[in-house]
Amino acid sequence: MIDWSPIILTFRLATVTTIFLFILSIPLANWLAHTSSRLKPFIETLVAMPLVLPPTVLGFYLLIAFSPGNSFGLWLDVTFGLRLVFSFQGLVLGSIIYSLPFMVHPIQSGLTNLPKSLRESSYVLGKSRFQTLMKVLLPNIKPSIITGIVLSFAHTMGEFGVVLMIGGNIPEETRVASIAIYDQVESLNYGEAHVYSIVLILIAFAILLLIYTLNRSYFKRWWV
Repeated sequence: MIDWSPIILTFRLATVTTIFLFILSIPLANWLAHTSSRLKPFIETLVAMPLVLPPTVLGFYLLIAFSPGNSFGLWLDVTFGLRLVFSFQGLVLGSIIYSLPFMVHPIQSGLTNLPKSLRESSYVLGKSRFQTLMKVLLPNIKPSIITGIVLSFAHTMGEFGVVLMIGGNIPEETRVASIAIYDQVESLNYGEAHVYSIVLILIAFAILLLIYTLNRSYFKRWWV
């Protein structure tokens, strides 16, 4: 009998992570696209670090930082009752950090490629920076936003190292699909490992097909 809870938990993690990433990435990508601050290269480097760091490195330091045995982790636990290690909340935080570039980069690229005159015209017409971003800029980069959302969701679904380090392997709490596959392979239960793997392959294929189809339809309408 297949236990579907890892697949359900993976969907839940990917959904929650993508929502938080979208909220956080819009202002960050907008700032990176338009700022001339000397801090820009430093912030861009921090955002891109998960692309080159082994996931276990990031997961290890998150585990150390948020462990109740550490002063910061203990403060979070005592002050807010927030325990981030071996919990779903910790998986969300680790996933946000690890998938951040997959949301920020497409949106930043879309905003950077918009004509500067678009913003200037909006300001001339009396729109605030926030109104310009929400009503002028973002509607013009829908393909970039869709790309960021879909890639972040798909990337979160495939995480292994980060979620294993900070979340462990607790059934119905932190045991996501990638960890379940690893467990089944270690136990030589290749049948169940096949089921989990095929489900993830089909989901990944559907997600990528969706992003290419939506972007193609958008550009066809734009050129017409």
